[in-house]
Amino acid sequence: MTDTIMLRGFVATDIKSSTTPGGVPTASFRLGSPARRFDKTANDWVETNISWFTVQGYRQLAGNMGCSIKKGQRVIVVGKLKIRSWEKDGRSYHDVEIDADAVGHDLRWGTANFLRNSWNPQAADGYGPGSGDGSLSSAPCDDGPDEDREEGDGRDEDAAGIFLDDNGDELQLDPDTGELTGAAA
Repeated sequence: MTDTIMLRGFVATDIKSSTTPGGVPTASFRLGSPARRFDKTANDWVETNISWFTVQGYRQLAGNMGCSIKKGQRVIVVGKLKIRSWEKDGRSYHDVEIDADAVGHDLRWGTANFLRNSWNPQAADGYGPGSGDGSLSSAPCDDGPDEDREEGDGRDEDAAGIFLDDNGDELQLDPDTGELTGAAA
């Protein structure tokens, strides 16, 4: 069975990164997805019956998951549902896995700063950025200080986003922190 599914939950384990025998980067974590209901007597939302999933990401998504997602954070996952069953020593076992297409922070629980990866557009494989051979066009969390960057390293310094605030004043996106410069705290 392979159906697309969207889940909200919390990251229950540290991200485990590895590489397939073919050289494709992978990352995985366990996701706890509790059912929520409003308890009228307590006048509050309560979480019950936690469902457990293994979330698996590949290629660029794997690298981004390893740099962005931490244990305990609330996330939203979209991907293909895989349910596997097997028997061992007379007992039945089941494993529920999500082959992730997208993973992101659930902004209902907090805020996040988004940093766009620098892509190699000539290497796109039809499913998004990247070369399709498992190589990443840039390591998303290996950004060091500007003095460590070499000329022609694939980062376009002039590509920083420019946004307008409520007064029409220009605000630039700091490429190192992902925050708007000149914005009020």
